[in-house]
Amino acid sequence: MKFFSYILVYRRFLLVVFTLLILLPLPLILRTKEAECAYILFVIAMFWVTEALPLSVTALLPGLMFPMFGIIPSKKVASSYFKDFHLLLIGVICLATSTEKWNLHKRIALRMVMMVGVNPAWLTLGFMSSTAFLSMWLSNTSTAAMVMPIVEAVAQQIISAEAEVEATQMTYISGSTNYGLETDENVNGHETSERKEKTKPVPGCSNDAGKISSKMELEKNSGTGNKYRTKKDHMMCKLMCLCIAYSSTIGGLTTITGTSTNLIFAEHFNTRYPDCHCINFGSWFLMSFPAAIIILLLSWIWLHWLFLGFNFKEMAQCGKTTTAKQKACAEVIKQEYQKLGPIRYQEIVTLVLFIVMALLWFSRDPGFVSGWSVLFSEYPGFATDSTVALLVGLLFFLIPAKRLTKTIPTGETVASDYSPLITWKEFQSFMPWDIAILVGGGFALADGCEESGLSKWIGNKLSPLGSLPVWLIILISSLLVTSLTEVASNPATITLLLPILSPLAEAIQVNPLYILLPSTLCTSFAFLLPVANPPNAIVFSYGHLKVTDMVKAGLGVNIVGVAVVMLGMFTWIVPMFDLHTYPSWAPAVSNETIP
Repeated sequence: MKFFSYILVYRRFLLVVFTLLILLPLPLILRTKEAECAYILFVIAMFWVTEALPLSVTALLPGLMFPMFGIIPSKKVASSYFKDFHLLLIGVICLATSTEKWNLHKRIALRMVMMVGVNPAWLTLGFMSSTAFLSMWLSNTSTAAMVMPIVEAVAQQIISAEAEVEATQMTYISGSTNYGLETDENVNGHETSERKEKTKPVPGCSNDAGKISSKMELEKNSGTGNKYRTKKDHMMCKLMCLCIAYSSTIGGLTTITGTSTNLIFAEHFNTRYPDCHCINFGSWFLMSFPAAIIILLLSWIWLHWLFLGFNFKEMAQCGKTTTAKQKACAEVIKQEYQKLGPIRYQEIVTLVLFIVMALLWFSRDPGFVSGWSVLFSEYPGFATDSTVALLVGLLFFLIPAKRLTKTIPTGETVASDYSPLITWKEFQSFMPWDIAILVGGGFALADGCEESGLSKWIGNKLSPLGSLPVWLIILISSLLVTSLTEVASNPATITLLLPILSPLAEAIQVNPLYILLPSTLCTSFAFLLPVANPPNAIVFSYGHLKVTDMVKAGLGVNIVGVAVVMLGMFTWIVPMFDLHTYPSWAPAVSNETIP
């Protein structure tokens, strides 16, 4: 038993050593560049899937192994780790830092919820809409972390309001106070305050975002009867938690900066096919926004039916507060909004810069009309979305947020300096350097596959799939990606598969976008497990859900997501990119190449 305990303790170390040794015969026996690159690819894939090493550390292995095997020189592989993507990411994080620092994200979320009312059905849709909107511009993780404390407060208020109404009714009927109900209400109130006291903010995040550390002890320390008065209360908490987790992921689909997988795809695609100028912020939004809206609405219907049933009469009461419970819920949201006070100068400036960035992205090269990029016609393709992101991002370090003063010896207070909207230290605390390194490793891996000839070899071997119908190839690749992303991180999944799927499309003479677009979108469909992505883990930590709840709900959302993506690939997306023809910007594959 002691031996097995040591194995368990050092399992990651052993996994790294045995993976390197077991796969070593591949390059030693075959002795080709393709085999050597395949060895590196398998090692990195194993480490990414098992997380034997941190993802970012694994992403550095191409920089070590490609020069050692003579595939790419060290100077060249190092240049793969910083691309146009990283400049775009820096600009977006500047916006996210200012948005969360000045609580603009919370004001937007609360305002959107207040607009739809507190009817349970419309309340969940309001939370889903606001969460999805925020995750278009912020990271999915920070969006879920910000919204969940508000959702938890609303859920607890609904439960305590229902207890108060029942206690009032019992008092009216019996003519005396029902102390049992009072005790339950007090316990609920005690739990809520206790949870708030145990919550501590995370450095670098807003106060509300820091509340994601709500303890699982809440579930352990309170009995089922104390925490949920009825089964319906429990189901409502489950519904609201899953709505936040899933909508934060769905919202990230809509913009090319909404999630790291979209950015990874865009950089890989633009690097591999530099003559294609069809993927930009505007074209991505027009392609993915209808799909995200349909997935969001169908997911809302599915989750509401699964946990609370579906009452059309209740659905029609949008914006109305008919019961005491709903009025109490509305009061909580209103109080949270009032705590923010009147909108401040810093929030207005951040909002204006946010709108300017979005408009510049949309208008750079919209496709149906000429964009502002024609002003630089002498240098076509030089100005990209990252140019806009950097321009606006730098303004956050320049525009003053507040004036700093000092008292001179005469006793007079004078201005000494000013503080910008964000500081470099605040930016650093928000910047996901691990994602930046991970993406760079993916680019290096793709370059290695191309230089060694492994991509071409894979494409040749997969070319018999060309005999299958295109819709079946898309479905198989989408299901493969959706399954893999449940056990591996989303960025690692898309980084691993893009160098394989691109040569596949070229080998079977299918527009690469036909396969790459649905695969990229399906990479975000990690809805089944708490460990599948950070938003799932955040909502699971609140103690309302079981793994079986997430599997049951996530399976339905996964099916909805894949079905909608498949629908889009054969309807509105086809004319946008002329998917039925093999494009001139993709490499021509001769008959001699395909066996």
